[in-house]
Amino acid sequence: MKETIQYQTQGTCCKIMNIELEDDVIVDVEFIGGCNGNLKGIRSLVIGMNINDVAEKLKGITCGSKPTSCPDQLATCLAAYIKQKTSV
Repeated sequence: MKETIQYQTQGTCCKIMNIELEDDVIVDVEFIGGCNGNLKGIRSLVIGMNINDVAEKLKGITCGSKPTSCPDQLATCLAAYIKQKTSV
C-alpha cells in the first residue's frame, strides 16, 4: 500500500520533506528548500531502499556546526514513522 509522509524539518535549510512509501520501501522523496544538488543525491540514493536501513544509515549526520542535517532529519522522520507504525 502506498503512503505519503509529510515532515516539517527542524534546524535545516530544507523546510519540508514529502516521502512516498510502499511496503516500507522509499518510492520517492521531495525536499522543499535546502541544497539542491545534495538533496538530489540523497533522493537518488534512498529510492528503492527499506526505511529501516535509511533511518539507520543517516541517523546522526550533522551539517557544519548544526546538530542535525537534511539526512538526519530524514532519518528522524522515518524513525518516528517506524515507531508509530509498530505501536499500533
